[in-house]
Amino acid sequence: MSTVVVDYGAGNLRSVANALGAAGEHDARVTREPAQVAAADRLVLPGVGAFGACMAALAAIPGMVEALERAVLGRGIPFLGICVGLQLLAGEGHEFGVHAGLGWVPGKVVRLAPENPRLAVPHIGWREVEATGSGPVTSGWAYFVHSFRFEAEDAADVAAWCDYGGPVVAAIRRANILGVQFHPEKSQAEGLAFLARFLAWRP
Repeated sequence: MSTVVVDYGAGNLRSVANALGAAGEHDARVTREPAQVAAADRLVLPGVGAFGACMAALAAIPGMVEALERAVLGRGIPFLGICVGLQLLAGEGHEFGVHAGLGWVPGKVVRLAPENPRLAVPHIGWREVEATGSGPVTSGWAYFVHSFRFEAEDAADVAAWCDYGGPVVAAIRRANILGVQFHPEKSQAEGLAFLARFLAWRP
């Protein structure tokens, strides 16, 4: 089985690859090559930065979006989006304007607006995650760094919530597509356990 981490210049790739290794995948490949993405058995799309800039960087690699679609939507391989990698699954993101996303999971990405004014934005730190069903995401604690949140059109696509001055989507799951707002590579033992479950996941 080949696990590929997509390099589009917008993620903490080494940390993610190291965490996958610690979780049991010692041969994870970091690549910018669409052919390797299209042939992967399992894909991880990390992301750090603004929605529009990340989507533009992904689309700037010739054939990359098409390779992702062939692998994830066409062959149905397990996919994991992390942080902005989750947000890019939406139809659009509202960060510095409105930008089109991949559109794999109906919804939009909007700015965090905690009901409690003492809660800072960006949201940085540990938060308890409450899973809504079975799958790789389970209830526990995870580390978050984000200023925007995924607003799903269909509640059935939400795999987990956290509370940050109101409910915030912590994970999305639709068929073989999984995305987490938290950073498993920064979430210590619980993050590694989650990645191990993802590596064993057969949707």
